[in-house]
Amino acid sequence: MDLLPNDVVELILERLDVKSLLKFKSVSKQWKSTIQCRAFQERQLMNRRQSGNPDVLFVSVCDHSYLFDTVFEDMRTLVVGSSVSVKIPTPWAKKRLYNVCKSSCDGLICLHDANVPNIVANPTTRWHRTFPLSTYQRLRYHEDRVSSTPWANLGFGKDKTNGTFKPVCLYNSAEFGGLYNDDNSTTICEVFDFTTNAWRYVVPASPYPILPYQDPIYVDGSLHWLTEGETANVLSFDLHTETFQVMSKAPFLHHHHHSNRDLVMCNLDDRLCVSEKMWPKQVIWSFDSDRGTWNEIYSIDLNITSSWLGKHRFSLTPLGVVDKDKLLFCEPLTGDPLLTLDPKTKSYEIAHEFLYHTSALPLCYFQSLITIL
Repeated sequence: MDLLPNDVVELILERLDVKSLLKFKSVSKQWKSTIQCRAFQERQLMNRRQSGNPDVLFVSVCDHSYLFDTVFEDMRTLVVGSSVSVKIPTPWAKKRLYNVCKSSCDGLICLHDANVPNIVANPTTRWHRTFPLSTYQRLRYHEDRVSSTPWANLGFGKDKTNGTFKPVCLYNSAEFGGLYNDDNSTTICEVFDFTTNAWRYVVPASPYPILPYQDPIYVDGSLHWLTEGETANVLSFDLHTETFQVMSKAPFLHHHHHSNRDLVMCNLDDRLCVSEKMWPKQVIWSFDSDRGTWNEIYSIDLNITSSWLGKHRFSLTPLGVVDKDKLLFCEPLTGDPLLTLDPKTKSYEIAHEFLYHTSALPLCYFQSLITIL
């Protein structure tokens, strides 16, 4: 390797997995400097995305340890197609149960909880950083006057222009009687700045109220929510300009009543998608940002999946795309088992099934070296 030019060595290293690169940091100071360079890490992540399927991360979000043979673990990762899952040791407190943002970003995940600081973590390298609760999180759990308000889950994504990561908390201002809302917005938006280690308000926020309890989805530099009302719209928040806009009308807007049971947003292969449950099928629509249109890309036959999952009230959870075009999805409450749908043959397969009770829900991510300084 000493006989090769440095740029050739970098091209070789970029194609290696994270586990190998962590070991190779000890080869030389130059290799260590290269592997720790953000530009190199971004190229390595790009290669990872192009060359393989995402991994599946299971994060414990509910304590069912009182159930017989239930296994409690903070995190476990799985390579799709493998029958083996691997436990990921976590440095934070054991038996602490976190909610997890449903969209990973550059191999990072964001965990949030009621009474302890939030966490952004890289499950591959074990790196993590804590950050404080937002105003909403503190008020939601410590003020009696808002104790009955719906929970607003955090969103997490990246400003693609300058590369900064941003947790975002968006919630309806009516839940606080107009508190901290002195404009015409019907929502309040808080954004966390890792540079100052503090939350700040975005004014004006959205003029559209959002559905409660939903999980914001990150795609291509923006976070997305479904709006509340007679028709559901998709609300987009650009993480660079920090402005809101409502996206093009979609086929699933014809319903008069919406809930998180029937409509679920997701990120499939870096495309914004909305999953619509209308028994006996569940249709997944993908947004074409170039044409501003929504296209049907998958249709799940619920009569077939019910033989594995039973008849459930909530929409199935789309997780990602594997083997180029197969849909990976799971049961909405337990995340087990994982199923795939081949859109060409209309066939279904079990991709993974735990042999014991689990209290973890899955999300897809690509292994990376990325951290937040």
